[in-house]
Amino acid sequence: MQPPKSGNLSEMLLQEFVFEGFDGGPQNHALLFAVFLALYFMAVLGNLTMIVVITLDAHLHSPMYFFLKNLSFLDLCYSSVISPKALVNFLSSSKVITFKGCATQFFFFSMMGTTEAFLLAVMAYDRFMAICNPLRYPISMRPSVCAYLVLGSYCGGCFNSILQINFTFSLPFCSSNHIDHFFCDVIPLLQLTCANTAINKLVMFGLCGLIIMGTTLVVFTSYGYITVTILRMHSGGGRHKLLSICGSHMTAMSLFYRTVFVMYAQPGAVESMEQGKVVSVFYTLVIPMLNPLIYSLRNKDVKDALWRLIQKHIAT
Repeated sequence: MQPPKSGNLSEMLLQEFVFEGFDGGPQNHALLFAVFLALYFMAVLGNLTMIVVITLDAHLHSPMYFFLKNLSFLDLCYSSVISPKALVNFLSSSKVITFKGCATQFFFFSMMGTTEAFLLAVMAYDRFMAICNPLRYPISMRPSVCAYLVLGSYCGGCFNSILQINFTFSLPFCSSNHIDHFFCDVIPLLQLTCANTAINKLVMFGLCGLIIMGTTLVVFTSYGYITVTILRMHSGGGRHKLLSICGSHMTAMSLFYRTVFVMYAQPGAVESMEQGKVVSVFYTLVIPMLNPLIYSLRNKDVKDALWRLIQKHIAT
């Protein structure tokens, strides 16, 4: 039996939440199920392919592809935190998630998203060092440094996630337990509390804004120097290759940062929860699905490595 949508909730009902999901009847939910399934399947297939190709091909054992492999792993986990539960809910009349399950989903979603923001900044810094300081690059981006940069990205993601989850789930949820979303996110959760959320919103927008603006500054500064360096090159072939690689990075970064900034660092930018759900679909499913395509279709080294792997598999 589903709990009431409003009124004070008992201690028993506070142990679970109910997803409202998307508006519409069974036909609309069946269509959404097909769309989500297709996007999730392509995201899993694309990111797993990138991880396997980079791991198995020795030509791709460099810092840039080490970071790209970690990005693919993050995108794989990022979409997997949200999609399976959402797919089940599309076909189920009971869209319940436990309090602990909601907190766990929110923690990993927040951690993966924040870590990706830091990792994209690290990838921009890596390209800056490779193109603008090529003689120092082997030392400055040696394997131990790369590992520390990835670990630091995860630590930053964990710190933000722990802070957000402590501020959010310490609130009393007493007005309703129906989440107007298809997963546990901070904005719809704050709508369910009967406490003053001014401090929570200040922390969320302030911290998310600081992370997004800080990492974006690193990205734009790095690519500003990279653009100047590329324009000074005399070799047309080298310039074209670098523009192709950097263009892939900038495309992936701009897609991610724009959508996350609109949702979490710009109060009032999303006019309704229905609009917010569409934006959420974009950064939880569409971007993880697009990233492998962006990096593989515009990267000759990845395409060559994939072709070598296919030929090796056929030969055996």
